[in-house]
Amino acid sequence: MAGRLRARLSDSGALTDKPDFALVGVLRVPELESSPWRAIYKRVLMALGILFLAAFVVYLDRDGYSDNQNGELSFLDAFYYATVSLSTTGYGDIAPMSPSARLVNILVITPLRVLFLILLVGTTLSVLTERSRQAFKIQRWRRSVRNHTVVIGFGTKGRTAVDAMLGDGVSASDIVVVDTDQTVLDAASALGLVTVHGSATKSDVLRLTGAQHAAAIIVATNRDDTAVLVTLTAREIAPKAKIVAAIREAENTHLLRQSGADSVVVSSETAGRLLGIATSTPSVVEMIEDLLTPEAGFAIAEREVERDEVGGSPRHLTDIVLGVVRGGKLFRVGTPEVDAVEASDRLLYIRRVGD
Repeated sequence: MAGRLRARLSDSGALTDKPDFALVGVLRVPELESSPWRAIYKRVLMALGILFLAAFVVYLDRDGYSDNQNGELSFLDAFYYATVSLSTTGYGDIAPMSPSARLVNILVITPLRVLFLILLVGTTLSVLTERSRQAFKIQRWRRSVRNHTVVIGFGTKGRTAVDAMLGDGVSASDIVVVDTDQTVLDAASALGLVTVHGSATKSDVLRLTGAQHAAAIIVATNRDDTAVLVTLTAREIAPKAKIVAAIREAENTHLLRQSGADSVVVSSETAGRLLGIATSTPSVVEMIEDLLTPEAGFAIAEREVERDEVGGSPRHLTDIVLGVVRGGKLFRVGTPEVDAVEASDRLLYIRRVGD
């Protein structure tokens, strides 16, 4: 077992040492959705800009060109020449000679030709350049990602955790999802999340998420043994990150703690307690659900102590305070240690969503 663990933890360079273009398909940075008409509009503007630039260059060097009609090039002639050249059109037996005919070619024929090329070639070009765009975005993202949250597993628990963070105002760009199922990663990408395809039990996959620079790591795997291994790997890579892990059985809590988890949530026992309470006092369950749902109603939040609150009792503040965090340790309201609030404390309180 120890040998397998060491083998898992020692493969730290397989992915992170690869060039960015080789990570396309493994690491995916979502793109902002835009209208196809807007994309065509931008392409047409770029084509016109290049056309005018070419005409201007030809006009500046007009003495080096000859016109079979009168020998002197006007700007209209230069524009016509640029139009024919950039559209790769060659005139042989039929050629427009009068200014009006050339103007018609510029204003009518060329836009139709450009539109045709866009419709015919645009999709192919988009496919060919997709990997290049993704490689550039991956390179830029890996250089700038800091203080983000890595969510390992995008099943029911992971998806709910992401929904809670988004409801609390966390930006989608600050969340990275890791999973082995491409289908759920597609769903995460649709929410604007950065995704990594692979097993988080491998340290190179975690390094690819930027876990070494993450502020928090959420372990929401489907198996407790996987959660232990992922937590052990994550703690080695990110010694300063806050790691929160979910498990099914309470007897595995000490394993998660020993592996480096800061907080452990036992999903089966929590659900069981709510089921038991619901049989006698269902309204209590509804209130707990309300507190855990940040979109509406009430929510449990944490804040700093205000200056005029220092020295006062947490039970006499305007907000309903549930606990006081002092020196990284949580004290419930009513314990002697937190009879008076200190300036360095943080308060856990109930706030109305929207305040």
